[in-house]
Amino acid sequence: MSKISAAITAVGAYVPDYVLTNQILETMVDTNDEWITTRTGIKERRILKDEGKGTSYLAIKAAQDLINKKGIDPKDIELIIVATATPDMKAASTAAYTASEIGAVNAFSFDMDAACSSFLFGMSVAAGYIESGRYKNVLLIGADKMSSIINYKDRATCIIFGDGAGAVLFEPNDENLGLIDEYLRSDGTGREFLQATYGGSLYPLTPESMEKGGQYAHQEGKTVFKNAVFNMADATAKVLERNNLNKDTVSWLVAHQANKRIIDATAQRIDLAEEKVMMNIQKYGNTTSATLPLLLHDYESKLKKGDNLIFAAFGGGFNWGSIYLKWAYNSVN
Repeated sequence: MSKISAAITAVGAYVPDYVLTNQILETMVDTNDEWITTRTGIKERRILKDEGKGTSYLAIKAAQDLINKKGIDPKDIELIIVATATPDMKAASTAAYTASEIGAVNAFSFDMDAACSSFLFGMSVAAGYIESGRYKNVLLIGADKMSSIINYKDRATCIIFGDGAGAVLFEPNDENLGLIDEYLRSDGTGREFLQATYGGSLYPLTPESMEKGGQYAHQEGKTVFKNAVFNMADATAKVLERNNLNKDTVSWLVAHQANKRIIDATAQRIDLAEEKVMMNIQKYGNTTSATLPLLLHDYESKLKKGDNLIFAAFGGGFNWGSIYLKWAYNSVN
């Protein structure tokens, strides 16, 4: 009997309509288009402006896009995982609300947060449920409304982040397609360098902390950049080495879209040609948990059954890693 593997069989996505360009940011903080583009590769990002709409709205829209494209009955979905660093609320699952709103009445659901590595780690979790043999349809959504924790007077962070969501469906596969290998790591000593400090149990929100801007994301750019470059590239190289892959047998690098220089460094570490590197950071910026599924959505028409995809991510925590996945279908688009 063939071993059950967990394959991605459908992709969906959603980004808000409002486009926050570098030119608009020039009117908000002391920055300019050339400075932003040179250091990050970002030209614009999408922002969810609508009142009363949070991360769940993005997640629901991405899930509905997948459901409509795949033609799956929401009642057949057994598990929904929402990977996010910006849940609707501290208590009350964003995933549970998402499941109810899309009609997945037979699914159990939960949120998971590993900052920018949330979707990557979620792939491992979703695949584990499929490989157990107990579940056949697992919906993994990466969604973040980063604008809700960004201070638009802080040019170190406001130029980087955007809002968006992407979703993938995992199903069993007996052709050795899907998730093949993973290398995932964490180092909690790095949490002081990239964090949204207040709002948790250690630092509750108070009027005083709000006045100081404690609710906003903060990062020490140089330290984060150095760690991201080394760890993403190192994890990717390890996955290639132990699976006997090289620049010729890797079809695509699917790297977290935090900074073009980090992505380029990861590709250079494995000597991968530029045309094999998925890139959309110029359009969306860093959407945190949504970057990887948004890449799959944007490049879906170019993917072929059997393609070797190498995923890589790095996020606050620190959390990082790489996953090797064989693509399971040819796009009909």
